Amino acid sequence: MNAASTDIKQKFDSIRDILLSLKKHFIDLGVGDFWSGILVNLVGAVVLLVICWLSYLLARRVLLRVLRFVLVKTDNDWGNILIENKVFSRLTNIVPALVVHVLTPVVFDKLESLVVFVQGASKIYLVLALLFTLQALLASVLDIYQRYDISKRIPIKGFTQAVMLVACFIGGVFVISIIMGREIGTLMAGLGAMFMGFLFVFKDAIMGLVAGIQIATNDTVRKGDWIEMKSHGIDGDVIDVSLTTVKVQNFDKTVVSIPASKLITDSCRNWRGMKDSGGRRIKRSIRIDMRSIRFVDDSLLEKFKRFGLLKDYLQSKLNELNTHNQTNKTDLSELVNGRRLTNIGTFRAYIFAYLKNHPKIRQDRTFLIRQLEPGDNGLPIEIYIFTNTTIWAEYEAIQADIFDHLMAVIPEFDLAPFQNSTGKEAISGDLNVSMMSH
Repeated sequence: MNAASTDIKQKFDSIRDILLSLKKHFIDLGVGDFWSGILVNLVGAVVLLVICWLSYLLARRVLLRVLRFVLVKTDNDWGNILIENKVFSRLTNIVPALVVHVLTPVVFDKLESLVVFVQGASKIYLVLALLFTLQALLASVLDIYQRYDISKRIPIKGFTQAVMLVACFIGGVFVISIIMGREIGTLMAGLGAMFMGFLFVFKDAIMGLVAGIQIATNDTVRKGDWIEMKSHGIDGDVIDVSLTTVKVQNFDKTVVSIPASKLITDSCRNWRGMKDSGGRRIKRSIRIDMRSIRFVDDSLLEKFKRFGLLKDYLQSKLNELNTHNQTNKTDLSELVNGRRLTNIGTFRAYIFAYLKNHPKIRQDRTFLIRQLEPGDNGLPIEIYIFTNTTIWAEYEAIQADIFDHLMAVIPEFDLAPFQNSTGKEAISGDLNVSMMSH
C-alpha cells in the first residue's frame, strides 16, 4: 500500500513539474507572470477534460463491454436484467467525477478557491450519479423479485420506493452541505426545525408511505387481488401496489388510483381468500307462497315416488313416520294427528338431493338448505353452498342453472313461488270482482 501511494505521489509531482516547466516556458517567451499562470491553468483544464473523457470511454467501451460479456455467459437472467436497467452504464458515470476530484488539486495548484469549487461540483455530480445508479439497481431488484411466486404474496415495490426516498433525502442533505460548505452533523442539527415543517406539509404523503409499508408487511393487498370498496367506486383487480397509491382496474376496464392509507382506514373487501379456497359461495333464497304449503296426500305421494332423486329420502322418511305413528297409536283419520310428509319439507329434501348430485358443487364445504323466518314476502328457503370454481362467469352460470331448475320444479310439489302482485294483476282482479257483483 505504501509503495502504491508513493508511486501515485510521484506521478502527481511529475504533473506539477510539467505545469511549472510550461509556465516557465511561457515566461521565457515574454508572457507576463499573471497571463502565463492563466494559460497554464487553461492548458491544465483542457488536459483534465481530456483525461476525464478518456477515462469515461475506457470505462464504457472496455470495462462495461467486458462486464456485459461475462454476465451474458452466466446461467441466470440476473445479469441481463441489470444490463437492461442500465445499472453498470450509470455506474460508469462516477469515473469522471473521481478523476476530477483527484486531479483538480494537482492541475490547479495554489488556486484553493478554484480547487474547492471544482471538487464541490464533482462531489455533487458524484452524488447524483450514485442516486441514478441506485434507482436502476432497485428497479433491477424489483424485476428479479417479481419473477418468483413470493412476489404475489409479499410485494416489495413500496419498500424499494421507500429506500429510494430515503436515499434522495440523504443525497439532498449531502448536496446542501457541499454547497454551504458545512459538516453533515452541523447541517442536520440546523435542519431539525425544517424537517418538522416538512412533516407537517407532506403529512398526507407520509401517511401514504406508512400505510404502504403496513400493507406490504401485513399482506393486506397484493397485485392480482380482487378488492371491493363501494364508497370509492372500486370493484376489480389490483394492477399495481406502490408506496403511496394502489391502482385498481374495475371490471368495466376503468382504472382507479386510491391512496394506500384509504385501504387501512376505510372498509375494504378482499376476495383473495375466496380465490385461494377454490370455491365461491352461493347464498340465495327461494320464497314460497305460504298459502300453497300443505300435507302430502296419496296422489301427491305417488307422484313423488316417481322422482328419482327422492327415492332414498321417501323410503327412509316414510319408514320413520310409520314407526312413529304406529308406536304412538295415532289416529290418522285427521290430518293434524301424527307426523306426515309436507310438500315444503319434500321440496327441501329434493333441493338437498339435487345439489348433492350436482358436479359443480363442492361437497366438502358448508352445505345448508334451510328455512328462514317467514314474513310478508313468503317463506324463504335459503341455499348456502359453494361452487367448485371461482371464475366469475362460470360461477354465475352455475348459479343461474341451479335456480332455473329449482324455480321450474316448484309447481311439481304443488307449491307456488311468492311474487308481489303487479299493477296489471291488481286491475284484473278489480275487474273480475266488479263483473261478479253484477
